[in-house]
Amino acid sequence: MKNDVKPVYLKLRDVIAAAILDGNFKEGQMLPSVRAFAADHGANPLTVAKAYLLFQDSGLVDVKRGVGLFVASGATAKLRSFERENFLQNIWPDVKAQMQRAGIDPIELLALN
Repeated sequence: MKNDVKPVYLKLRDVIAAAILDGNFKEGQMLPSVRAFAADHGANPLTVAKAYLLFQDSGLVDVKRGVGLFVASGATAKLRSFERENFLQNIWPDVKAQMQRAGIDPIELLALN
C-alpha cells in the first residue's frame, strides 16, 4: 500500500487534518500543545512539531506567540479541497480500477446505504 511507508510526521499531519475536518478541532480553537499531542499519540514531540509546522506553512493554523496554535479561519474548506484533490488524483484511480476488476457498479455502491 502507498501509505505504509509514509513518515510519522505525515501520518500525524493526517490525524490532525482529519480532526479538523471531523470538527474535533474547530476554526478558532486552540490545538493541543506539542507535548500534549505527542503524549496522546505516543510520538516524539519533535515529530509533532514538524507536523504542526506543515500546518503553519500552509496557513491552516494561526500562531499566537506564547499562547499556542489555533485553527485558522477557512482551514476546513482548504483542507477539504486538499482532501478532494488527493482523493481524485491518488486514491480514486486505484479504487476505480479495483471496482472494474470486481465488476462493481458505482450505482450499486450508492444503493448500499
